[in-house]
Amino acid sequence: MYRDCYCAELTEADIGKEVTLSGWVFRRRDHGGLIFVDLRDRTGIMQVVFSPQVSEKAHEMAHQLRAEYVIKVRGEVRRRPEGTENPELKTGTIELYVSQLEILSKAEPLPFMIDEYKEVGEYLRLKYRYLDLRRPEMMKNIIFRHRATKTIRDYLDSKGFIEVETPMLTKSTPEGARDYLVPSRVNPGQFYALPQSPQLFKQILMIAGLDRYFQIVKCFRDEDLRADRQPEFTQVDLEMSFVKEDDVITVVEELLAVLFRELLGKELQLPFQRLTYQEAMERFGTDKPDLRVPLELVDMDDLARQGSFKVFLSALDAGGRVKGLCGKGLAGLSRKEVDLLTEEAQSYGAKGLAWIKIKGGFESPIAKFFPQQVLEEMAQRLKAEEGDMMLFVADEEEVVNDTLSRLRVSVAKRQGLLEDGYRFVWIVDFPLLEWDDEEGRFQAMHHPFTSPKEEDIEKLMTGDITDHGLLGSLKARAYDIVLNGYELGGGSIRIHRTDLQERMFQVLGITKEEAEKKFGFLLEALKYGAPPHGGIALGLDRLV
Repeated sequence: MYRDCYCAELTEADIGKEVTLSGWVFRRRDHGGLIFVDLRDRTGIMQVVFSPQVSEKAHEMAHQLRAEYVIKVRGEVRRRPEGTENPELKTGTIELYVSQLEILSKAEPLPFMIDEYKEVGEYLRLKYRYLDLRRPEMMKNIIFRHRATKTIRDYLDSKGFIEVETPMLTKSTPEGARDYLVPSRVNPGQFYALPQSPQLFKQILMIAGLDRYFQIVKCFRDEDLRADRQPEFTQVDLEMSFVKEDDVITVVEELLAVLFRELLGKELQLPFQRLTYQEAMERFGTDKPDLRVPLELVDMDDLARQGSFKVFLSALDAGGRVKGLCGKGLAGLSRKEVDLLTEEAQSYGAKGLAWIKIKGGFESPIAKFFPQQVLEEMAQRLKAEEGDMMLFVADEEEVVNDTLSRLRVSVAKRQGLLEDGYRFVWIVDFPLLEWDDEEGRFQAMHHPFTSPKEEDIEKLMTGDITDHGLLGSLKARAYDIVLNGYELGGGSIRIHRTDLQERMFQVLGITKEEAEKKFGFLLEALKYGAPPHGGIALGLDRLV
């Protein structure tokens, strides 16, 4: 037998017992005739002691031990001498005095020490990934992920969800990113696509009458690597029949509350805050706002027109926007530091950054273009006080929002304004469609299967689909869940009517022939009694 238990399972209740442990040598230290070894397994570390008074043979063998040797030891659990306890270890009050030692496997000199990973480059860590994964931090992450998926499965099972595996080799459908293609050996010249999501499969399952489905599923997208996007990722995929938005949202909120309670010991306040897409863009410049930041973007269009600053007026005349942001405590910045802040704004796409310091008055190259009353109203609207600096961007609305939303977070981090905690928010009432300048047509903001708001269905079905104003006004029954500035997932109520789905394809410029070729199976299925249904996909990697 290699072990009686894991290292970190031993407690003071085991003092006096003879036990067998196996694991890796994490560290070895020689002190006054005794040899101390930190024995590591996936649960943690146990200090084992080799003493010639207990076993001369084991003590002699212990001189051979090097980092990452795999060993088996047997001995007596004892209390550590007073003053030698290690409060950082779960087993920090006990140690094992070894009577028997067996070297199970030797290790060559390591390319890097397991406990010195911070000084090791990513390339080396990935090349020797099996060594990197031995690190307690990495092991902890893997176990945490396991506990998260188990908690998710247990909760969803208790709510009547059925786990179904959907196919991995499927046909290519347009979902916003490129597919990974797999050539077929038996059908030369033809390809399978790896799924970007199980979207159509789960809708088919709802039409089949499964009622509540879930899956922890691998998805694939052939796109450029970014910090928040990977080519291969895992999502918690849900779909429910006979539901409206609030039903899906409630299930997700309760799931997240259970996860935080079980895994982190934290209670979440339900229900989460909700913001419309329009409100989020206006106040925070993004549909993924970090609500830990106590700063907001403020409309300055009307006040900008009351001055003679040409940059502001030109932007407004071109149909753009002028918005402001309060830079708390930034009035003390030097000219060089202000220039760096301007360069930061330019790196986000802005042409420049206008600013006004409040230091016993209004200090700025642009202050002369505005009456005193307007400057005071700007400060009041931005809630700017003595010692603050008002920041302004004038440009196309998209550029203004993107620049100031990033500066908002940057300033908050710089000034220590970022609040602690977990700030969840639902973003709702998204536009159904968005204009694509490159394609010269409207595209679905989420995907083509998202239902419009009930009050917009008639407009979509009977309206002029060349009317950009009409199409741009349509709202979707979509919802995204955001945590501290990161989108955890998104979902929607789906279209369950054949005529509405066909109309949606028509609006998106998908011909009948193309729709039949790519989505004929869905259109056919919708003819045979499809229930109202909706769902969501949560990114597991972002969640844990």
